[in-house]
Amino acid sequence: MPKTKKKTAIPPQAKPKTSVKPTAAKAKGSTAKPVSKKTAAHPSAHSKPAHATRAPKKQSLQAVVVEALDDMKALEIKVLDVRGLTDIADTMIIASGTSDRHVRSVAQRVVEKTKAAGYRPHGIEGQQDSDWVLIDLHDMIVHVMLPRVREFYGLEKLWDMTATKRAAARA
Repeated sequence: MPKTKKKTAIPPQAKPKTSVKPTAAKAKGSTAKPVSKKTAAHPSAHSKPAHATRAPKKQSLQAVVVEALDDMKALEIKVLDVRGLTDIADTMIIASGTSDRHVRSVAQRVVEKTKAAGYRPHGIEGQQDSDWVLIDLHDMIVHVMLPRVREFYGLEKLWDMTATKRAAARA
């Protein structure tokens, strides 16, 4: 009985990584370049789906703050554009709370939501007394106040300048 050689399977690590892809140029006598198995298949077969490669759209800071204020039932939310009036911020948001505890919790929620959205507050002032809590978010300042404090300081009157008022102030 003649001895036959056993066929052994080549382990995956020992298999060659490149193979020769037949091309039309081969018939003309030129040599074909080795092509990896991954690129030999259609390129889209190995690519990620389009939705997986896109980064999630980052929500604007103003939208995050206003949403947090709405969630906590803040009163009289007012967004003021203060560009051209001051260098400390581009936007100020003023809101009221019903009590010192409400003001504190509203401000805390704004900080939590902005941190979760990837915006870090630069500073927070007034959390101990909670009559007026100021949150510095770099280009935006958020004021959460009791109604009596808000009325006394009148920040809306100080910072709210419409286009006609700005033109009159420049003249």
